[in-house]
Amino acid sequence: MPIRRMTDMDLTGKTVVIREDLNVPLKNGKISNDKRIRAALPTIKLALEKGAGVIVLSHLGRPKEGVYEEEFSLAPVAARISEFLGQHVMLTKDFETAEKVRPGGVVIFENVRALKGEKANDPELAKKLAGMGDVYVMDAFATAHRAQASTEGAIRAAAVACAGPLLMAELDAFAKVLDNPKRPLVAVIGGSKVSTKLELLNNLLDKVDRLIVGGGIANTLLAASGYSVAKSLYEPELIEESKKILDKAEKMGKPIPLMVDVVTAPMLAEGQTVTTCAIADVPAENMILDIGPKTAKLYGELLKQAGTIVWNGPVGAFETKPFGEGTKAIAQSMADSDAFVVVGGGDSISAVEGYGLADKMGYISTGGGAFLELFEGKKLPAVAALEDCGE
Repeated sequence: MPIRRMTDMDLTGKTVVIREDLNVPLKNGKISNDKRIRAALPTIKLALEKGAGVIVLSHLGRPKEGVYEEEFSLAPVAARISEFLGQHVMLTKDFETAEKVRPGGVVIFENVRALKGEKANDPELAKKLAGMGDVYVMDAFATAHRAQASTEGAIRAAAVACAGPLLMAELDAFAKVLDNPKRPLVAVIGGSKVSTKLELLNNLLDKVDRLIVGGGIANTLLAASGYSVAKSLYEPELIEESKKILDKAEKMGKPIPLMVDVVTAPMLAEGQTVTTCAIADVPAENMILDIGPKTAKLYGELLKQAGTIVWNGPVGAFETKPFGEGTKAIAQSMADSDAFVVVGGGDSISAVEGYGLADKMGYISTGGGAFLELFEGKKLPAVAALEDCGE
């Protein structure tokens, strides 16, 4: 069933409850990066332009459920949104106060993760959240894979539920990847552990034409192929499972390309003595911390042939110099390709933004876990709820 879109709705004189992802990083109580706020602003502004009063819901951090803690308050977010909108935005944790918002007004409701029953998707809490307004808008793609009261539960409890523009932009972008992608479809998956992405790698082999791995995941696959990874981060207990993944890829005619050279050092820190070497020559006292230039060139050639690229996770410890050159080279190869490139996950996004390449990518996703689950072809609970509530 098609999803009802907020952009198509008449919101004149109505109260709209919008679930956004405003989980911004804070440093000493101040916002250090407001890109999630900026991503949500067009939806809030559109609701105001349509003549609605707006109540915004979001989580922030990991507060203890049922307990209000000032360090997890959305006060800095409310202040920043006030600046962007040029109007006062009220912050409240009182349901009745929030419900009094008038058309043209905006209220930020305090951190939903502090509400008892949020994580458990309590039906009474879901009903209470949905009941604050006439229309419930799900716009937080990054939380769409969680069946919680403010995501899946409130959608089903609402009299009218719809998807916001930000969420729909994510789904529309993924439709290009999932429904009929331009081939070859290449996935680049980084990360520290195979254990967190084992199922993902297995599932992706059935979908993609080529799978490239980096980070600690690649180290475990290297160890499974008989190479010494010395003191590198890897998971010896998953060697056998990694062998199965490599064998499966080989039998399917799309072998996973392993690193041919690597950048190593005694430890992950700046100022180390760095050794770039062939994969068979990793010094026993060193750690693999990045792909080498030959590997970057090899991967770059594969990316050049792609019609569609999906990237989640850097291929090295890119945040520490000089171990970001491999990730930078991969990002540049994507930017130079003719492929439709979708980037997701905080580290990958930070990388492309840091290298000034974000505008060269086809789409920058706001999700991490939701990004990967959708790419695997899993049904996200909030999306399923929106489909069930569609016209």
